[in-house]
Amino acid sequence: MTSEALAADIRGAVAAIRERTSAPAEVAVILGTGLGRLAEEMSVAATIPYREVPGFPISTVETHEGRLLVGRLGGRAVVAMQGRFHRYEGYTLQQVTFPVRVLRALGARTLVVSNACGGMHPLWTAGDLVLIADHINLLGDNPLVGPNDDALGPRFPDMSAAYDFALRALAREAARDLRLTLREGVYVAVTGPNLETGAEYRFLRSIGADVVGMSTVPEVIVAVHGGMRVLGLSIITDQCLPDALEPADIEKIIATAAAAEPNLTRLVTTVLERLP
Repeated sequence: MTSEALAADIRGAVAAIRERTSAPAEVAVILGTGLGRLAEEMSVAATIPYREVPGFPISTVETHEGRLLVGRLGGRAVVAMQGRFHRYEGYTLQQVTFPVRVLRALGARTLVVSNACGGMHPLWTAGDLVLIADHINLLGDNPLVGPNDDALGPRFPDMSAAYDFALRALAREAARDLRLTLREGVYVAVTGPNLETGAEYRFLRSIGADVVGMSTVPEVIVAVHGGMRVLGLSIITDQCLPDALEPADIEKIIATAAAAEPNLTRLVTTVLERLP
């Protein structure tokens, strides 16, 4: 896709959304597997199914509602994606991240991105919240490959602080005040959709990753490219210890995410309330 075509697609999506609501958007939120109910805490002014937004893919994964919510949360003007897209669904990373471009064009300057993940740190457990400090991209692709539109961001964006230091400090402070355990570590993104072998978990741990998932990194790359501040939060849904590996139970993974979601909701809401 040419940069001119991408810019035109962004304008078309924004126009379609603005036909439904004129509400402002200062914070964008992406809700991952089992985490869509955080939206219930929002004061929603408009609900827009993805199929009604030109250029948006369609969510095909269970628990991903596939709709855009515009309203308020924690006293902030928020636009939330209730469901995201993944490379394993057959979408390109440009398609996966197109909504982030649109959220940025709607006015959002901060992105809060959440996900469910597998935990590889031996001292962490299922249900723990994790503050993402950094990431490793093992998707074999990058959403910025191709022509660059300087109006959207630089050709070679710096990723040395992809996850905003001040937002991370705010999250740590909020977790402390809420008496929540908040781990902090490195997220590695893999393609999926299969879960990893024991040898693969051992390899991922050896290169510095604490948790593993199939999302988030492409959206963060595009957000940073567009000059957005990013806060990344994960819920560990299963332990992925190669020497004590058990068969994955997807229903149990989803249930674990849902059980931990109230804590994530409290944390995100408190962070938004304290944004400067």
